[in-house]
Amino acid sequence: MKHIHCKMFGHNFKVTRHVTLHVKEYTCTNCKKEQTTNVNGSLTPLTPKFREINDVLERVHQKK
Repeated sequence: MKHIHCKMFGHNFKVTRHVTLHVKEYTCTNCKKEQTTNVNGSLTPLTPKFREINDVLERVHQKK
């Protein structure tokens, strides 16, 4: 039932984590689908590879 709303009206993404000033992680409030911003600034699915990249980016950004 949750996926029907997203298919009809689109996802309702909320920011769940600020990695850097330009990179954020998002989660859909209805279906819990996770997305992140890529190099171009568009949303891409949050795979384990992107999650690891975001973790490293966050650590480097916090050390500044």
